[in-house]
Amino acid sequence: MCGLAGFYSPRSKLTPDSAMTLLRKMGGHLVHRGPDDSGEWFDDAGSIGLAHRRLSIQDLSAAGHQPMRSPAGRYVVVFNGEIYNHMQMRNEIESDIPVPRWAGHSDTETLVAGFDSWGVKRTIERAVGMFAIAVWDSEAERLYLIRDRAGEKPLYYGWQGESFIFGSELKAIAAHPDFKREVCRDALTIYFRHNYIPGPHCIWKGMKKLLPGTMLVCDFKGNSEAVETYWSGKKVTEAPKHNIGSENQALNLVEDSLNRAIERQMISDVPLGAFLSGGVDSSAVVALMQHQSDLPVRTFSIGVHDKQYNEAEFALMVARHLKTQHTEFYVSPQDALDVVPSLPSIYDEPFADSSQIPTFLVSKLAREHVSVALSGDAADELFCGYNRYLLTQKLWHHLSKLPVVMRKSLANIILSASPDLLNWLLYPLKKLVLNGPSVNIGDKAHKGAGVLASADIDELYLRLVSLWRNPSLLVKNGFEPLTVLTDPARKPNCEDSIESMMAADMLSYMVDDILVKVDRASMAVSLETRAPFLDHDLIEAAWSLPIEYKLRKGTSKWVLREVLYKHVPKSLIERPKMGFGVPLNDWLRGPLRDWAEALLDERKLITQGYLSVEVVKNTWQEHLDGTRNWGERLWAVLMFQSWLEEHGRDV
Repeated sequence: MCGLAGFYSPRSKLTPDSAMTLLRKMGGHLVHRGPDDSGEWFDDAGSIGLAHRRLSIQDLSAAGHQPMRSPAGRYVVVFNGEIYNHMQMRNEIESDIPVPRWAGHSDTETLVAGFDSWGVKRTIERAVGMFAIAVWDSEAERLYLIRDRAGEKPLYYGWQGESFIFGSELKAIAAHPDFKREVCRDALTIYFRHNYIPGPHCIWKGMKKLLPGTMLVCDFKGNSEAVETYWSGKKVTEAPKHNIGSENQALNLVEDSLNRAIERQMISDVPLGAFLSGGVDSSAVVALMQHQSDLPVRTFSIGVHDKQYNEAEFALMVARHLKTQHTEFYVSPQDALDVVPSLPSIYDEPFADSSQIPTFLVSKLAREHVSVALSGDAADELFCGYNRYLLTQKLWHHLSKLPVVMRKSLANIILSASPDLLNWLLYPLKKLVLNGPSVNIGDKAHKGAGVLASADIDELYLRLVSLWRNPSLLVKNGFEPLTVLTDPARKPNCEDSIESMMAADMLSYMVDDILVKVDRASMAVSLETRAPFLDHDLIEAAWSLPIEYKLRKGTSKWVLREVLYKHVPKSLIERPKMGFGVPLNDWLRGPLRDWAEALLDERKLITQGYLSVEVVKNTWQEHLDGTRNWGERLWAVLMFQSWLEEHGRDV
C-alpha cells in the first residue's frame, strides 16, 4: 500500500530543483500511506512530476523503489496497491519477449515491463488487484490515471489554474501552489443526503474522483482528455444469470472463487492477518484463510462492555473453533471519544459514517501486530446482506396498493402533528406493540411519513437511504448533482428490484462509504487492508447467480452461509447482527455537547455562509430537548464543520 501524487504544469516557472522540492512536499502529506520509502521524479521537458510514498509489502528491497521507469525507458510509473497475479503476468511477459533481467519481485516492476510489452490498457486488463496508478508515456506525452475495478484505492484529479494535479488524497493535492480551496456546494449538498460524497464529485471545486474500472487518458500534446472504461460494474450487474444446475454447483462456484481470491491476497513479504467480527463475512474469509495456512492466522477484534452491542465474544468463539491466533481489545467509551478530534485529518473530505470510529480502532489494534489485514467487506452488496433490501421490497408491496394522492395526504396529516403530540396520541400502541415508553413513536412516525409519497420503489429506496431528505434546504446555494441512484445513464437496470438496490449500493455506497471508511482509517495507521470479496472474478461469479441463491426464505447471504457452515458450526454464526454501536444521540447530549456547540455556534455558521443557520439551530435544539433523535443528521453537520476548520482555513 502506498500513496502517490503529481502534477503537469506546462507554463509553470518551477525549476527542476523547485519542482522536486514541491513533489517532496506533496508526498510528505502522504507519509502515513507509505512510511518506508519515498521518491520523486520530474521531467523538465514534459513539465510532469511524480511523487511516491511506499509501504513495503512485496519485495522490501530497493528494487521496489518508485517512481519506476520501464525497461525500455518509455514509461514512468507511481503505483498504490497490489497486483495479486503479477508473478503469473511475469510468466506471460517472458513468453512474449526475451526474458527480462528482473531486478526484484515487486509488482511494480511487473507492471512497467507489461507496459513495454503490451501497452497500458492491455496490461491493466490482465491485472488482478487493487490499485491507483499514474503512468507517464514520455514518447506520446500522455498521462494515464487508472483506478481498480471495484474502487478500493482512491485517486483524485483536476485542473487548478494552469496545472493538472492528482493524488491519492486531497492533502497532497492541496500542497500545490496553484490549488484553490473553494468548496463545491453541490458536492456538499449530496454529502448531506448520503453521509459521503459520491464519485465523481469532490468537495473541492474543480476536482474529481476517478470512477472505478476507468482510466483517464490525458493527451497533453493533443490537448485532450478522455475517460475510458476497461471494466464495468454496471454491466456485470445487468448481465444474464447463469443456469445453475444444482445447489452444490452454486456452492462450489462461490467457494472456489473465494478460495482463489484469498489465495491471491495472502501473498505478502510482511506479517499478515484478518479482521474478525464473528459475523458471516469475516468468518468466511478467516475460515478459508486458515484452511489454506499451515500456521495459525492472526485475527483481530474489538469489543465493548455492553453485552447488547458486543460481538467480540462471538468472534472469540469462532477464533477458538478455527484455532487462529486471536487478539481482542475492549474499547471504553473514552477510547472511542478520543478518536473524534482526529477524524477530519484522517478523512480529508467530509465523511460522516460513524462506524469510522471502530474501523480506526480495529485498524490500530491490528497494526501493532501485522502490516496487512484481510476483511469481509463487500459481501453484503454481493450476496444481499442488508436488511433494507427486503424491508424496501415489503414496504413497497404494501404502499403501492394505495394511490399516491392518498399516501401524500396521509403523510401530510402525520407531519402536521408534532412528535410529542403523536407520542401522546399513540401511547397505548407504544405500550402494547413497541415494548414500552423508551421508544419515541412520534419520531418514528415522522420518519415513516417521509417515505409514503414515493412514486416508485427506486424513489422509496432513495428516501430510505437518505440522511437529509431535502439537503438543498440546509446548504445555501447548493443543488444536488445526479448520482448512481438518480442518473438514468448510471443507474443499474436489473430485472429484480432487490438486485437493483444491491447493484446501486455496489456502485456507490460500497465505493464511496465502505471502502473510503476502511482505506482512510487503515492508512492512517499505515495498515494495508485487502478485501477478497472484491476480487473481480468473485464479483462476476456472485452476480452470475440468480437471486434465490442469495436471499432464500428471508435468509440473506444463503449461499455464502452454506459455504461457511462447511468450516464453522451454524450455532456459532446464527444470531441477530449487532455491530459496534456508536451512541451518537447520547454523546451529543453528553460528553460531546461542548464540542458540538462550539462547531454549531451561530456566529460561526453565519460567517462561513455554507449552511442554513435556522435549520441547524432548530435541529440542534430539538435534539437537545429530546423531542427528536437527530444524532446522525447532526453528526454529518459536525463532521463538515470540523473538516472545514481542519482543511478550509483559506476558504
